[in-house]
Amino acid sequence: MKKWFALLLAVLMVLTSALALADGVTLKTVSSFAGTDAAADAYVQLLKDYEAATGNKVEDASATSDEAWKASVLNDFAVGNEPDVLFFFAANADSAPILDKVVPISEINEAYPDLNLTENAVLTEADGKVYAIPSRPFWEGLFVNTDLFEQYGLELPTDWAKLETAIAKFNEVGIVPIAVSLSDIPHYISEFAIIASGTPQEHMARPKTLEEVPQSWYDGMDLIHKLYEMGAFAKDVNATTEAVTSQMFKDKKAAMQIDGSWFANGIPAANMDTTIVMPFPTYAEDADKTAFIGGVSMGFYLTRKAWDDPEKRDAAVALLAHLTSADAATKIGGYQFTGKLLASSYDMINNANYMLSPFQDSMTKEARETWLLGCISSVADGSMTAKACWEKVMALKPFGE
Repeated sequence: MKKWFALLLAVLMVLTSALALADGVTLKTVSSFAGTDAAADAYVQLLKDYEAATGNKVEDASATSDEAWKASVLNDFAVGNEPDVLFFFAANADSAPILDKVVPISEINEAYPDLNLTENAVLTEADGKVYAIPSRPFWEGLFVNTDLFEQYGLELPTDWAKLETAIAKFNEVGIVPIAVSLSDIPHYISEFAIIASGTPQEHMARPKTLEEVPQSWYDGMDLIHKLYEMGAFAKDVNATTEAVTSQMFKDKKAAMQIDGSWFANGIPAANMDTTIVMPFPTYAEDADKTAFIGGVSMGFYLTRKAWDDPEKRDAAVALLAHLTSADAATKIGGYQFTGKLLASSYDMINNANYMLSPFQDSMTKEARETWLLGCISSVADGSMTAKACWEKVMALKPFGE
């Protein structure tokens, strides 16, 4: 640790005058390293390490990444209340509204060449520039408590018939089959229901009109209703929260959960060998049984507000460099799970024919919220049809004209 502090201070010698270090500045940060995210404590420690090394202060306002959090971040930017350093979505519809208020990495590197900050082409925006430094590659799949399947003599849900059998049995014994909240984080099951209902190419479609919407998108919404009718979810699925349902899975009160690699980081160590991740079982004959969702969707930004403040610029750049260092990547960007859970994640990745990007990331904010928060729970309980859902969403031009 002492060696690391020395290296950081050496960088700060280049970035910051002795007077600035002595006086110190206060920086504001926002991220999604909070709540059930296993990297939350590591992120807080990284901020404390920075404070100890520099004499600067960090006011952090991190929160769990859900639709409400996304909206609050974008609203803060809209009213000029953005933080100095931000961990947020990149190269999708979420990042588009903030690009005029964040600094391209090339501009930072030009002013601070010794830092050589990463410019990852994966996060290139529509204007050809890279504004975020990626920290966390991700994947999403079906998490399974294998010990519950073994306890009740069930085969793992490698196909739809086995999934239906498991749902029926877990209902019988009072275990929630699939832990999910359709009230705040319904996007995992929504994406996978569509993947299960058609070809990967249809999932990758970005229709401009209602007529171009693939049939599998309708079928996927109907599949959520089918699961709801089968009793696949908790009875309060349209009112509960993701924090509650995730804890149910960790406590073995739910058999399955669709989630991402960040969720794997939060699985209790004692469960690492009784939890695996696998592709969601397919429903349609032409669906790919190996497909999963993955990619790089989030990164750290430096805001124009901090860049244009002569009292903050050096300190904010130093914090950005600190949070995107190799040391930080190990703590908040890497996999922090082991055992059969880790092995199963490699199996899922290595055996896949397709790694698909979430299409909700390509949708405009209004259309995405209409789909996820305005449609899914209603389609699930039957108060809205899949047809009505997509008519409503496509009227908002989710993927542009």
